[in-house]
Amino acid sequence: MTITTPAPAGAIPRPDWSARPDTPTGWIDRAREVADVLSVGAAERDRANQTPHEEIQILKESGLVPIFGPVEHGGAGQEWPTAYRVVRAVASADGSIGQLLGDHYTWCWLPRWLGTEEQIRRLEIEATRGNWFFGCALNPRDADVVATDEGDHLVFNGSKHFCTGVKVSDHTVLEGVLNGKDHVLAVVPTDQPGIIHHNNWDNMGQRLTESGGITIRDVRVPWEDALGYRDKVFSPRTYATTNVPTGQLLFCNIWLGVAGGALRAAIEYTQTGRGWGGYERTVDEPRVQDTIGDLTAKLWAAEALADQVAEEGMALHRDPDSVTPRIRGEYKVRTAAVKARADEVALEVTSRIFEVTGARSTANRFGFDRFWRNARTHTLHHPVAYQRREVGLYQLLDEVPEPGRYS
Repeated sequence: MTITTPAPAGAIPRPDWSARPDTPTGWIDRAREVADVLSVGAAERDRANQTPHEEIQILKESGLVPIFGPVEHGGAGQEWPTAYRVVRAVASADGSIGQLLGDHYTWCWLPRWLGTEEQIRRLEIEATRGNWFFGCALNPRDADVVATDEGDHLVFNGSKHFCTGVKVSDHTVLEGVLNGKDHVLAVVPTDQPGIIHHNNWDNMGQRLTESGGITIRDVRVPWEDALGYRDKVFSPRTYATTNVPTGQLLFCNIWLGVAGGALRAAIEYTQTGRGWGGYERTVDEPRVQDTIGDLTAKLWAAEALADQVAEEGMALHRDPDSVTPRIRGEYKVRTAAVKARADEVALEVTSRIFEVTGARSTANRFGFDRFWRNARTHTLHHPVAYQRREVGLYQLLDEVPEPGRYS
């Protein structure tokens, strides 16, 4: 790689990314290059817990941000299987930045789930040309933002507790409750007086995701920007409910990326370690070889399942009008199975690496604990027991999940 020089003082050096890939493999390789850049100093940045403005700029410069955007407007023109693997690669270096990128991809796709044809076309072109990075003020469990109909506009007021990426975003997805029952979503510019950051994200893991709360005060949105609404009436389609399995498979790839990064760090660390049990080198110890082999096999199996289910989902994304409740439900069960395994594998790998790296590796300067802290924090997002139950109900009673906020 050719590093761009000179870099500004204190900046993270990165390659010259002016030439853009034109194949899925090329974009996955680009994501690995981004991971190489982000891995340098990742532990120090995790400890500093600073807003990741430069990391987002790296994502933008690399071309990964408009992964779904039309090629003729500067996008990559890729599909979900590639996006998942891109996120997995980035998360292997920094779980927070992998989550930010993954969530961004979800909100890039939101117009395709909910929007009118005009909204889809307009937003995709504008976002691609502007290299927009998205955050969101959306929480399905809360109804704490009210959207009020004021003629040609909606006015949003309230607060949200978990607003991942809003502080580093160009545009934010707002969700409000209209008439006390209907949820309405719209994309708005983030840099405006009515979006007020609480700056209160202080969790043990995923520290750089800027997932703190915001206050929304008199944010005005033209009715024409309310996603999926025509003449103030919303007409949903079954394809819109694939947002849950698509997003949950995205979570799986964040976790598997974090696990992969932890495993790679452990393997690198053991290369220079002094062995136990009469062995001169750590890498010569049978127990170390067994543990690394066991964790690798489990990770590879989970990655293979995630990739397979991602490919299965393409039939739904390529032909949205063909999606029925049964098709959607069966796909949800498949992603639930991935989630159950990815959760388990990520937590096991990020915990057990210390069995081979040893006591010295717990020094704060290595920051190996960040892998477990990131995996443990994000896997708590949805209780995995409900995912296993969905798989069990399907196998035992041929039942598929009813579309819901998390099912």
